[in-house]
Amino acid sequence: MRILLAEDDPMIADGLVRALRKSGYAIDHVSNGMDADTALVSQQFDLLILDLGLPKLSGIDVLKRLRARKNALPVMILTALDGLDDRVRGLDAGADDYLSKPFALPELEARVRALTRRGTAQSKLLEFGCLNYDQGERVARCNEQILDLSARELALLEILMLRVGRLVSKDQLVDHLCGWGEEVSTNAIEVYVHRLRKKLEPYEVRINTMRGLGYSLIKPDASRDAPN
Repeated sequence: MRILLAEDDPMIADGLVRALRKSGYAIDHVSNGMDADTALVSQQFDLLILDLGLPKLSGIDVLKRLRARKNALPVMILTALDGLDDRVRGLDAGADDYLSKPFALPELEARVRALTRRGTAQSKLLEFGCLNYDQGERVARCNEQILDLSARELALLEILMLRVGRLVSKDQLVDHLCGWGEEVSTNAIEVYVHRLRKKLEPYEVRINTMRGLGYSLIKPDASRDAPN
């Protein structure tokens, strides 16, 4: 899951980026409305957390431009403007949720989970052999048993299951696992793949490596003939 955070308060932004990355989300942060609008035009996200009081272009204008492009991206407004008129204005402009500052981090995280579930309603449950992954709950199971995976391992499994039948390159994995400003080496990607592969082995689900090209999931009955 990739989230765009548009927030000009550096302390709030830093705290949210740290907390949501710890929960396994890839977070990209911008501090003004123009940068937010540019990012929304050029890249794809699963959720926008939007402050109304942004410089250069207001949060309301960012939201209006987003909806004018027929983009249904879930949007949560996060702002110190907590009057009734402000809430109505934000929701009328196309926001899906509204949280006033100051806020409790557990509540924000719960609302993020709710909005990402709503945004992935068409493909909430991914399935591959005995594996299934709930994108909203961020839980992976095999034969009804919950897999003990780290946040990065869950994100890796998600992108592999979203692209079943296709190779996923290391560059694609970096884009999916990391937000702007995070540096992840190709060696780190190989470590994540190795760890996930080990945890899937008991269920006879295999991650196939095509050297120089990428990775893909292999069903048990196809794994014998596939290269490592």
